[in-house]
Amino acid sequence: MGNSYAGQLKSARFEEALHNSIEASLRCSSVVPRPIFSQLYLDPDQPPFLPEDVKPKVEELDKELVHRYSQNGNLDFSTNQTVNEMEDEEEDEDMSDSSSPPIPYSQKPAPEGSCTTDGFCQAGKDLRLVSLCTEQIDIPAGFLLVGAKSPNLPEHILVCAVDKRFLPDDHGKNALLGFSGNCIGCGERGFRYFTEFSNHINLKLTTQPKKQKHLKYYLVRSSQGVLSKGPLICWKECRSRQSSAASLSAKPNSAVSPSTTPEGGSANGYKSGFTQTDSSVFSPAKSSSAINLSGTQDLSRNKNIVKPLALSVQLVGKTFASAPLSLRAADVANGNANGGRNNVLSSTVSRPMPHSTSPSPACAAGDQASMSNSGPPKKRHRGWSPGSPVPPPGLVVPVPTIRPSTRTEPLLSVPVPQSMLTGILQPQPIPAGETVIVPENLLNNSGVRPVILIGYGTLPYFYGNVGDIVVSPLLVNCYKIPQLENKDLELLGLTSSQLLSVENMILLTIQYLVQLGPDQIPLREEFEQIMLKAMQEFTLRERSLQMSAQCISVSPAQLPWLARLIASVSRDLVHVVVTQNSLAEGISETLRTLNEMKHQQKLPDYVVAICASKLRGNEFCVVVLGQYQSRALAESMLTTSEFLKEISYELITGKVSFLASHFKNTSLGDDLDKLLEKMLQQRGESVIIPFNGDVSECVSSQEAVAMVSTQEPDLDVDTFQIYQPQLTVARKLLSQVCAIADSGNQSLDLGHFSKVDFIVIVPRSEVLVQQTLQRIRQSGVLVDLGLEDNGTAYQRAEKYVVRLDNEIQTKFEVFMKRVKQNPYTLFVLVHDNAHVDLTSAISSSLSHGEPSHGLADRVINCREVLEAFNLLVLQVSSFPYALQTQQSRISSSNEVHWIQFDAVDDTASEDKLYFGLNEYSKSLQWGVTSPLLRCDETFEKMVTTLLERYPRLHSMVVRCYLLIQQYSQALMSLTTMASLRDHSTPETLSIMDDLITSPGKDKNGCGHMLVIRVPSVQLAMLAKERLQEVRDKLGLQYRFEILLGNPASELTVAKHFVTRLKAWRGNEQDDWIPRTYQDLEGLPCIVILTGKDPLGETFPRSLKYCDLRLIDSSYLTRTALEQEVGLACCYVSKEVIRGPIVALDLSEKEHEKANGSENDADELLIDLDRPQSNSSAVTGTSGSLADNGVSSSSAADKSQKQAPSLNFQMVAHSSVDEGSYPEFTAGETLKQECDSLGNQMASSTTSKLSSLSSVSQTFRWPGHSTKDSKALRAALPRIVILSKAAYCLLSSQKSGNLPSSSSLLPHADVSWLSSLRPLLHKDMSSEEQSLYYRQWTTARQHHADFSNQGEASSPRSFHPRRLLLTGPPQVGKTGSYLQFLRILFRMLIRLLEVDVYDEEEINANHTESSEIAQSSNDHWPDIELFSKMSFDLSVHDPKYRNISPVYTEQLSRVKQETSKEMKSEEPKKRETVSMMLTKYAAYNTFHHCEQCHQYMDINPAAQVSDSTLHAFTFSSSMLGEEVQLHFIIPKSKESHFVFSKQGKHLESMRLPLVSDKNLNAVKSPIFTPSSGRHEHGLLNLYHAMEGISHLHLLVVKEYEMPLYRKYWPNHIMLVLPGMFNNAGVGAARFLIKELSYHNLELERNRLEELGVKRQCVWPFIVVMDDSCVLWNMHSAHEQSSQSLEPGGTSKNVSLKNVLQHIEATPKIVHYAILGVQKWNSKLNAKKTKAPFSRCHVRDFILLNIDLTQNVQYDLNRYFCEDIDFNLRTNSSGLLICRFNNFSVMKKHIQVGGQKDFVVKPKIVVSDSPAPIMPLQYVCAPDSEHTLLAAPSQFLLEKFLQHATYKLFPKAIHNFKNPVLAIDCYLNIGLEVAICYVSSRPHSVNVNCEGVFFSGLLLYLCDSFVGADLLKRFRFLKGATLCVICQDRSSLRQTIVRLELEDEWQFRLRDEFQTANSSDDKPLYFLTGRHI
Repeated sequence: MGNSYAGQLKSARFEEALHNSIEASLRCSSVVPRPIFSQLYLDPDQPPFLPEDVKPKVEELDKELVHRYSQNGNLDFSTNQTVNEMEDEEEDEDMSDSSSPPIPYSQKPAPEGSCTTDGFCQAGKDLRLVSLCTEQIDIPAGFLLVGAKSPNLPEHILVCAVDKRFLPDDHGKNALLGFSGNCIGCGERGFRYFTEFSNHINLKLTTQPKKQKHLKYYLVRSSQGVLSKGPLICWKECRSRQSSAASLSAKPNSAVSPSTTPEGGSANGYKSGFTQTDSSVFSPAKSSSAINLSGTQDLSRNKNIVKPLALSVQLVGKTFASAPLSLRAADVANGNANGGRNNVLSSTVSRPMPHSTSPSPACAAGDQASMSNSGPPKKRHRGWSPGSPVPPPGLVVPVPTIRPSTRTEPLLSVPVPQSMLTGILQPQPIPAGETVIVPENLLNNSGVRPVILIGYGTLPYFYGNVGDIVVSPLLVNCYKIPQLENKDLELLGLTSSQLLSVENMILLTIQYLVQLGPDQIPLREEFEQIMLKAMQEFTLRERSLQMSAQCISVSPAQLPWLARLIASVSRDLVHVVVTQNSLAEGISETLRTLNEMKHQQKLPDYVVAICASKLRGNEFCVVVLGQYQSRALAESMLTTSEFLKEISYELITGKVSFLASHFKNTSLGDDLDKLLEKMLQQRGESVIIPFNGDVSECVSSQEAVAMVSTQEPDLDVDTFQIYQPQLTVARKLLSQVCAIADSGNQSLDLGHFSKVDFIVIVPRSEVLVQQTLQRIRQSGVLVDLGLEDNGTAYQRAEKYVVRLDNEIQTKFEVFMKRVKQNPYTLFVLVHDNAHVDLTSAISSSLSHGEPSHGLADRVINCREVLEAFNLLVLQVSSFPYALQTQQSRISSSNEVHWIQFDAVDDTASEDKLYFGLNEYSKSLQWGVTSPLLRCDETFEKMVTTLLERYPRLHSMVVRCYLLIQQYSQALMSLTTMASLRDHSTPETLSIMDDLITSPGKDKNGCGHMLVIRVPSVQLAMLAKERLQEVRDKLGLQYRFEILLGNPASELTVAKHFVTRLKAWRGNEQDDWIPRTYQDLEGLPCIVILTGKDPLGETFPRSLKYCDLRLIDSSYLTRTALEQEVGLACCYVSKEVIRGPIVALDLSEKEHEKANGSENDADELLIDLDRPQSNSSAVTGTSGSLADNGVSSSSAADKSQKQAPSLNFQMVAHSSVDEGSYPEFTAGETLKQECDSLGNQMASSTTSKLSSLSSVSQTFRWPGHSTKDSKALRAALPRIVILSKAAYCLLSSQKSGNLPSSSSLLPHADVSWLSSLRPLLHKDMSSEEQSLYYRQWTTARQHHADFSNQGEASSPRSFHPRRLLLTGPPQVGKTGSYLQFLRILFRMLIRLLEVDVYDEEEINANHTESSEIAQSSNDHWPDIELFSKMSFDLSVHDPKYRNISPVYTEQLSRVKQETSKEMKSEEPKKRETVSMMLTKYAAYNTFHHCEQCHQYMDINPAAQVSDSTLHAFTFSSSMLGEEVQLHFIIPKSKESHFVFSKQGKHLESMRLPLVSDKNLNAVKSPIFTPSSGRHEHGLLNLYHAMEGISHLHLLVVKEYEMPLYRKYWPNHIMLVLPGMFNNAGVGAARFLIKELSYHNLELERNRLEELGVKRQCVWPFIVVMDDSCVLWNMHSAHEQSSQSLEPGGTSKNVSLKNVLQHIEATPKIVHYAILGVQKWNSKLNAKKTKAPFSRCHVRDFILLNIDLTQNVQYDLNRYFCEDIDFNLRTNSSGLLICRFNNFSVMKKHIQVGGQKDFVVKPKIVVSDSPAPIMPLQYVCAPDSEHTLLAAPSQFLLEKFLQHATYKLFPKAIHNFKNPVLAIDCYLNIGLEVAICYVSSRPHSVNVNCEGVFFSGLLLYLCDSFVGADLLKRFRFLKGATLCVICQDRSSLRQTIVRLELEDEWQFRLRDEFQTANSSDDKPLYFLTGRHI
């Protein structure tokens, strides 16, 4: 009741009690209600009320909380009520207090003929909410819709209309007595009694009808107008909900915010909670969930009281510094936390089925116990007949929780099961037999805190001393078989019918427990695989036997004896208890026996309680009693942060004092402190010598400080190198970034950026920050990216590395401001160690967790980062599993995985190999006496004994104290007290021995590092203080250092050690101090590494031992375990892994030599005969082993010098004189993180070891003797000492599965999606593992990715610019991403560069000197002068260096020797040079920018259909037929065309007038033929034309049109007819010219009608290649004194400039072709040439189609069509002008263009035919020659190029006697000159007088060629002839017509054809000799 002071009457409370009393008496017929005053005054004592604990405004908080929760179901913390029968009766049906019997009630029979169906009123109308939720219901004013509950329809709510005056207000007050309501179904009104109304709506009650009990909810309409369940009706002062709010309000920091919705329920879920720190008591006045502190001391002290299943409200004595008690409500799941409300503080999270009517956002993780449904309902409504069928498994998991009642002991309760359909809980009574009283002092009496593993069925309620038990949901989900889709079932090899029965599950569980070893705990993942295998077996058996599941299932009657049978083999470790009535009996009996048991008696490890109930079927649970198992299970339920808080609480509250006092003495019983004092006095002032001497040698402390190394040691020099694998991975990253840019979703436009900038975000670790800074400085990346200058880069590096601490906000804002201000810079945000702290910002701000929680989420996932188009996020992690869930924000295609090392490549240059987790695991099979992974059995035994003695302390505390004692005693035994030697474990002793003695053997004092991992900061500080004290008192403070590695602080190293480090390094500045662990290279030291997680710090190579003995069963997730072992991962010398392979047999002599010699340390031996000992290191000495297996090199043992101790894989020590562990050469530049790795991997080699013959074998290490100290030293793997639990998980199982650590839950922040899932395979690559985790894991509620839930329809959103780089720990990821930044920058620069051809002109010496003087600064040619110049026939284009030269008079003078040299030149690769693109460049499709966005029209909204297709037909005299071309014209370009009046038919393309002067346009239409370059062709002329209006037409082949149209939707296309699909470039140029002439005529006709003269229409077109990229203007120097050397300057200009300049040429219409020269880098250096030349032009020409009307391109040509055309034009007497002051640059494009056909046979016979040589391209007609699939013209041209020697033998190298070609130019090979002669009358030809020709070439000659023409020319005797015709008949006719047989001799066999089939129209030719 709660709202009053004890015993004080308050009016409100009085009214209420009176009201209740009256109401009860009105209804009750038999029992007299309890008098009102006894209700008020006979309350049990209430705890005193502390007013200062209540903050004001509690009501408001309550209201808000109630409002928030009531949105989705009710959060019901049940209240600390007084025991009041009235209230109890209201709270739970059928239930009054145990002291008073229930009130009987007899219901009137229903009227005759009325409906009695549940859910319908007596008039037969449906009242259920599901059917009425969308109806419009009219209700009178003042009425509200409320929901009533019928006990017979638990899953339905009935809709009623009730007058709101009879309902309570928000505070549960002011409801009028009585009732007034209407029936919604039949519309009947005016029910004045609830009894009458309940009869009408067929509630069929067995108890007195009361509105308070049966009217449950308000009904509200959602925004969609759907009626749904709203908040609870607040009868009785909101008791049921207020409690939570009140406890929230007690202290602000104790609040659990309503919007926190983590789902709990897994072994290590994240628990948010009430972390009450100040107030010791919740106020009972406002908060009815307060706890009475009297007698709850145990509760507050014991951490692991109970972890209830749903973990909704959980009172675990989670206590902190000042709080004797804290109420921890873990995981209040949003709105679904609801409890049975009878004296119970309990809750459960419902998991609505898909058809659930109540929305429940809290159903986060399906595999959480809290979400799942199981078990038949526990208590049944009376409305269910006992014989009614049990609902299927799949209702709800009971949730044990603790609830303090007013009695002094808290009681644990289990809520009621939940109905399947709605998220509503049915309050129900507890039968007496369903409770378990936990005995008092259970933990004290038995020394065990039992763990109850929830099984199948419902757990009972627990009362009493619940602090001494723990309830764990570890295996509960294994018993709930999830609903899987069929495809998943098939994947698992199951059928849907094959789900296990409860009996089978029970038997499997028992079998599993029986086979668990004494030091193993049940693992959920392991058991799930067993269940899966069992189901698969059943499925197989069912398939083979075709029998139903019934044959397989065990009948309930057989179960008990089968269960006992299986348990009987367990040697009494598993007991089975079977009861008939309820699980409670079995559990009670077990707890009772445990409590009464004597200490000597043997306990079973597990008790399986089975309840074989007839009514409910079988239920069971497991009670874990094993000392080790119960503790490990309880501890594994805590998250890392929780157990660290628990440990600090134990230390702060002094709970450890017993333990501490136990360790005050040594194992021999002496007082430790006194002993140490005694030793200190004995030693006096002197200390043990720092190095280069035995531990028995002492010097004074002044001498010790002054000792410096005598020679410089060869330490690992810190140089930064990037190794091959890092390069490979950096390239993989880069190609992934390119893939994002190319993906077409416009999320990244690389062409936009010209610079790269970055920031690295690292977790909170000072050392990690310094380490990253060091890498950035050494890599020089800041200078390479142009971010900093050489001088300042060192200081400025700091702004590029940011720690995730509280200052990040400001630093990050500065960074984001830079991002916004520099849109042309691509920023890369590197989030290193991204798996650390994945908490979402929201949940961390609500849970008052650690202040740094959720910072990463705030930074990485903030809106600015997601939206910035110039920001890439690169997350880097060694353990990326938590980023690979179903909700991942990173697309799996954007993951870049480290390269696999498996490829064994013996030639690899790297001398180091990566040695990681897999290698450690495999090294256990090496069979060496001294394994790398060890488990210290002796230590584990000691721990077990201690844990039994101190059951209340966390095991890590006990382990830590023991470890400190072990190291202290080892130190003492090695220096002074040899008697303690037997009391240290051999493992500890050998480590300390090595640590102390190695500096003594080294002239410089180098030694090893030992890392002890102590996660708790308080324990770590304690360990450091204790060990330092022992070390200092023993005088070893100059021998080795002890450091605390705390992430929060910097390293502090004693001054004399810093001096020593500086001396070793030689060149450091005076103020140098070590900042990273790597700076400690060579320093003998112990680093006590603390902090929740290791954060990726790199350790030096001198790290030899990793002590992980504190890492035990609290680390049961894959990430937690692997990142601890990751500390030891490193690169090792290849020989370490290869060594065992090359092992040699040793003769006896060598045995002795290796064992006895002290200087010969090259050969160390491994004794493979010995049994493999994983437990302790057996360290060999020079012939004797001390009893405990530790080398006896103590002070007492000086006589014998220690030979190499066979300690570390037999390799560790080098010779005595300089035995420091890993010795490295100074020159070796290995860095651990950025390190070399070969492609070979350990795995490939280590596995072969086990098969070696087991004889003693040796490794040969690169040896070194005292003399040669610079020799190569081996880098060796570290030795790792593990706890037993971790060792079992990491040692590979016999089945050869992955080390089973990999099958664990991948990370504490994620959960499994389903208990049925395939196994993670051993050979899965990291890519496959990623896909596995993405399918089977889901983010928990507090995980940052949780909010990335996809809607049902849309997929989850991946962030397009986010990448994930994953690779094993310490593999070199930092170096890799720094390299990535570098190559990304290079690529961006490269994107702004282009390869252009840079070739000098050829045939420069053949040029005819043009005598006409031109002024060098003329802008345009003077037509008078120009027409007097002669045409230069020679081809100067370097592209044509391999074609036949054109005969000129100069050429005939060229000496023939030079031509011979020309022959020897092989066709070489064309020279290119890289140029920066300017703003005037032409671009391909990969360029995007704001300006040309419209031009390119890439927005997806504009469909391709926006352009229209127009046919255009004209007749061509050359083709002799009509040609139909198609235009594709985008809407935006239609203005360039003229359409017919109807607007449908294309009439012509508009042409300007010669006289037009528009500076914002060019007049000539631009035609670009393009083939095969839809992506790479430079067809975007927007920038080249400076954005002005121009007409650009792409000329494409029909089959390529769809591709071009897709990539260039906004361009006009001219599509060639299909017959030209295989044609060469000649056809495209021919058709462009024909079309343009036809169009010119049409335009002249059109404009003539408008009064324009015909000659005024602009007659020019531009024909340019699709590879023209840049244009330049060259200007001559003024002849001044400065510019002595000839030459000029050039600047880049736009295409617009060039065209407008050329178009402005005076009298331009008199020129036939105008062009520019081709650029090369020597153009400017040359002496100024004339500004205009009359010579060949190509690539980019202005063509006058009017003048050249009668000169045609040869439409059949594939090669040299432009030379042919230029020669024809010139011979027609037309002017060709080249502007030399402009040049065009041509881009080297690898794809497309007029590349050669691949010539294949028409009919392919064999798979891999021999390549066909060009000479096979022709054959004799009608022969059996292989016919080829290629155009005949192509075959002919190729044949002529290669057949020179056959066809024109006389012409070779004989330029005086060229081959005469009439009307054509064909390339017939480099060695032959061609004399071009036109047959047209009045044509201009070269002077042929006196020339004797060596051959005649007639190619498709027309009627102008006649016999008389040929008779003008003279031929050498033996000259050859080649006549080429279309077919055989025209060949015959030509020979006759030209009278060739008069002078030429033909033979029949000299007729040939191209090797086509007759369908492909072969060409025929005939050869002959001149007589």
